[in-house]
Amino acid sequence: MTGQAQGAHGGDAAFATDPSLPGAAPSPSSPLPTEFLQVQTTTDSRAEAVELARAAVAARLAACAQVAGPVASTYWWEGEMERAEEWLVMLKLPADRYSDLSALLTRLHSYDEPEIIATPICAGSAGYLGWIRAETRRPDTR
Repeated sequence: MTGQAQGAHGGDAAFATDPSLPGAAPSPSSPLPTEFLQVQTTTDSRAEAVELARAAVAARLAACAQVAGPVASTYWWEGEMERAEEWLVMLKLPADRYSDLSALLTRLHSYDEPEIIATPICAGSAGYLGWIRAETRRPDTR
């Protein structure tokens, strides 16, 4: 992907081309600003995945987190090919909250080298993206 919304279908096409919406490309030749992210991590237990999701949302570093799984993972680790059952955590947040979220996930995660991957949200409904921003700006209400 080169920074432009690609593969937009149906109603999504409007979000990719409306420059008034957060994250929309101002013009086809301009790079897409990254205002919102979806961050993912995996862990080997549902309990840990749920706790990572809870901690991130409670700290207002993500507006929302979903836990999915189990997923079958295949990967190289310390020179050996591994297979494991893991749980996927997906978090939605403003890009400016990424550093704090990454630090929290790194601190709480049980893996020596956890997967922490951020993907730009290229388009979305204005209401949902506004909700992400608002919920990560509210004071902590734990």
